[in-house]
Amino acid sequence: MMPGLVMLVLLFLLNLASSYINQNEFSFNGYLSVEGAAWLDPSGLLKLTNTSVRQGGHIFYKNPVQFKNSTGGSVSSFSTAFIFAIVPEYPRLGGHGLAFVISPNDEISGAPGGYLGLFNATNQGNSSNHIVAIELDTVKNSDCGDIDDNHVGIDINSLQSVRSASAGYFTDEGEFKSLDLKNGDTLQLWVEYNGVEKQLDVTLHPIGISKPKTPLLSWKKDLSPYMYESMFVGFSSSTGLFTSSHYILAWSFKTNGKAEELDLSRLPKIPRLNDENTRGIKQLWRILALTLSLTGLTLVLVVVFGAVLISRKKRFIEILEDWEVQYGPHRFSYKDVFKATKGFKEKEVLGRGGFGRVYKGVLPSSNMQVAVKRISHDSRQGMREFVAEIATIGRLRHPNLVRLLGYCRHKHELLLVYDYMPKGSLDKFLYHLPNCNLSWTQRFKIIKDVASALFYLHQQWVQVIIHRDIKPANVLIDSDMNAKLGDFGLAKLCDLGNDPQTSHVAGTFGYMAPELARAGKASTSTDVYAFGVFLLEIACGRRPIEARAPPDEAFLADWIVDCWDKGDILATVDGRLEKNFVVQEAELVLKLGLFCSHLVAAVRPSMSSVISYLDGVPSLPDDLSSVMKAREFPGGSNDELITAENNSINSLTITESFVSHGR
Repeated sequence: MMPGLVMLVLLFLLNLASSYINQNEFSFNGYLSVEGAAWLDPSGLLKLTNTSVRQGGHIFYKNPVQFKNSTGGSVSSFSTAFIFAIVPEYPRLGGHGLAFVISPNDEISGAPGGYLGLFNATNQGNSSNHIVAIELDTVKNSDCGDIDDNHVGIDINSLQSVRSASAGYFTDEGEFKSLDLKNGDTLQLWVEYNGVEKQLDVTLHPIGISKPKTPLLSWKKDLSPYMYESMFVGFSSSTGLFTSSHYILAWSFKTNGKAEELDLSRLPKIPRLNDENTRGIKQLWRILALTLSLTGLTLVLVVVFGAVLISRKKRFIEILEDWEVQYGPHRFSYKDVFKATKGFKEKEVLGRGGFGRVYKGVLPSSNMQVAVKRISHDSRQGMREFVAEIATIGRLRHPNLVRLLGYCRHKHELLLVYDYMPKGSLDKFLYHLPNCNLSWTQRFKIIKDVASALFYLHQQWVQVIIHRDIKPANVLIDSDMNAKLGDFGLAKLCDLGNDPQTSHVAGTFGYMAPELARAGKASTSTDVYAFGVFLLEIACGRRPIEARAPPDEAFLADWIVDCWDKGDILATVDGRLEKNFVVQEAELVLKLGLFCSHLVAAVRPSMSSVISYLDGVPSLPDDLSSVMKAREFPGGSNDELITAENNSINSLTITESFVSHGR
């Protein structure tokens, strides 16, 4: 037999043997099938897409993995870990993301440059797909119910995720740290399914730290109906009008056990899109160095060095106008805020909102921990008036308000500096800590704390302060589990007895009173409406609008009214409490929440009345049931009779989108 033919036979037998040995446990190796725009680099780097628009790429382990012992059996436990990087062609503009995929086939036909390379417009959502995927999504697609443009999701036969969360991880202390999927950093993802407990856990973290104890996502669900006895495992990705290079640097997989730890010392290098430009610049400098005389080169270096110094100095130039002197104690220098947040580094991000990001910082002068909200200034309001309001709010002192320490303005940005709350927001406790469940006692105290803060803003301060954005994300928890209302970036001031002026609509959809959407006039009554929704959310442990809930439960307030009408209002209380709550208090919170969030402003109580109701003196009105179920306020004017049908979402100008973290 010829030597060349012998070598081919040996390679075939080695390949065949490895296929059987490693079919249910393997590490990143050469036994892969590649489709579409994907390719394998000789260094061991997998690239799913390139800079071509509307392209898809797939890489699968070429042998099927046995997930069930028999047809109709249960899916076995499995675990996979992989390291990935997403490098966008243009900074901050990703397209579209990638997904770890369990598929019936190692070829996904009919998937265009979209839908992460998994589906198309006709089969999206079909139960016949039998695809289970974990998406790392860098584009916000409203058609798929995406929560943002930087999230992780669990997908079953569709990109409408059954669970999703903004990218990040939980420290061992329970603090949430945000991560940016599309900044080119190498990140690691774990996907683990417990076949006994029927639970799927997804954990994301930077490669420089150990795997967090708390998963980013958990879904208790039997995967058996969605998977065949044998399935293919791999990765899928796609690009749109904007493109990203999606890389897999290392990968391990195992059934009935934990996937092998990945060797970080052997990771291939990620090519950057500007590598060629960098090489060109280096070559240019070499030419200049050879051709310029020593004197000329020295002159060039002096000029460049001087330009750098001037640029750095201009970066922190402060423009203090005469009228700002009166607010001096409340103004921080941009240089101090910049240093405090380490130059607004991504790893210092505490959270994101429609107005901007919130960063953790340490003031260099005092080593005091602070939270810095970085927002773009609204040009429809004069900078002078805005700063005057911020300075006024900075003088507020109440145990249930997050203290606003001051502000900083730089170019077209405003930076608000607050006290730092180590336990984070109430939103995190309700939706992002799977192993942390607030007791009823804690929830009732939080409700009273926020009510006390609003009563102070509406009726106890020398001016009326309308918060305009009451929701769990803006309620922060201190180290003693006390609730503090924060984020006054939207707050409005008006004198006692005077109506606030009409302005553009601001707030969060789901918490906005109907008259605010229609007329654009915020008032203490619109705050009370949002507080009412907040009460219902705390008691029921779910968001005001849940698109994936049954139709009769999609709108929280309507569902509660229906249950009340059936004589079982307590059926809406958060099931995680396992009926460990005070019945009288739970009924009070639910009914008071409906009272406060009535569609007609004139029906809603004041915050002083709310405080009295929460204290049990007096009781809620005897005719409250009929008032709530009527859905109209008798004798009200046409302006007051706002119904759900009048409240057209299309007519709203919303400054921060209402989103569900469950996609």
